[in-house]
Amino acid sequence: MSPHPQTEYAFDSRAALLSTSLNLPKRSGKVRDVYDCGEHLLIVSTDRISAFDYVLPVGIPGKGSLLTQMSRFWFDSMDQDHHLISCQVDDIAWPDGTQPDDLAPLAGRVMLTRKAKVIPFECVVRGYLEGSGWKEYQIDGKIGGHPLPAGLKHCDRLPEPMFSPATKAESGHDENVSFETLVDQLGSELAGELKRRSLDLYHWASQHAAQKGLIIADTKFEFGFDDNALLLIDEVLTPDSSRFWDQRNYAPGASQPSFDKQFVRSWLLASDWDRNSPPPPLPDDVIDQTIAKYREAARRLTENA
Repeated sequence: MSPHPQTEYAFDSRAALLSTSLNLPKRSGKVRDVYDCGEHLLIVSTDRISAFDYVLPVGIPGKGSLLTQMSRFWFDSMDQDHHLISCQVDDIAWPDGTQPDDLAPLAGRVMLTRKAKVIPFECVVRGYLEGSGWKEYQIDGKIGGHPLPAGLKHCDRLPEPMFSPATKAESGHDENVSFETLVDQLGSELAGELKRRSLDLYHWASQHAAQKGLIIADTKFEFGFDDNALLLIDEVLTPDSSRFWDQRNYAPGASQPSFDKQFVRSWLLASDWDRNSPPPPLPDDVIDQTIAKYREAARRLTENA
């Protein structure tokens, strides 16, 4: 990767940060721009939003800052080895000649992290029957080859939280796989440790969320190695990686209102977009409702903590 010749920030008409271009080697995901700072990585959460495997042409103003705030809260609260060093721009050790003249757009949306060799699987934990798990269950009563009791309804609570690994796709959808597949690829010791850590994290986070009146229906974790240390990496327990529901409104048998990009997906499904061409811009009211849900989840989970 070659360093970018200059520092640039791209905003949309509503001042959502859509992209960054710093004087550092870069790779970009659907939401985050990741820079190589030498000893560490610099992860910048933009306001980009994706749906149905497309990055939309408009952003959700403030979304990246909320994702960073929530991840920092969970990382700071947990008793787990993880990659986060700091979320303060002032703590970044910029290689010579790379510090941007304008640091303001980065404030509140950066994570300085340890480098890690990423394990190429998503460590999904499901406490409730929704999403791709619900689709699989309807076919053969299983998720990732694991049989579940018959007669479960959409969004039912599972008898116990289940570890449901998935492939980590560079593009397109991740694919659920069996725990045996994980063992075959990674070995029984590492696969077992990933399962244990993921379930422990889910139980711990679910207890905290329940005290705030929220359900964590499912979530995904990512892990990597820094030398021989197994680290929790990426973002953690945000509306982009988890499904949060309100306990007061929980009623199995149908999809639940959730604190994520539900409004975006619903609007796109109701539009005339064919899902095979670039997606249309979102109307202002959908953007406003989406960021309001992100803000509510962040407020309820982190206040008085």
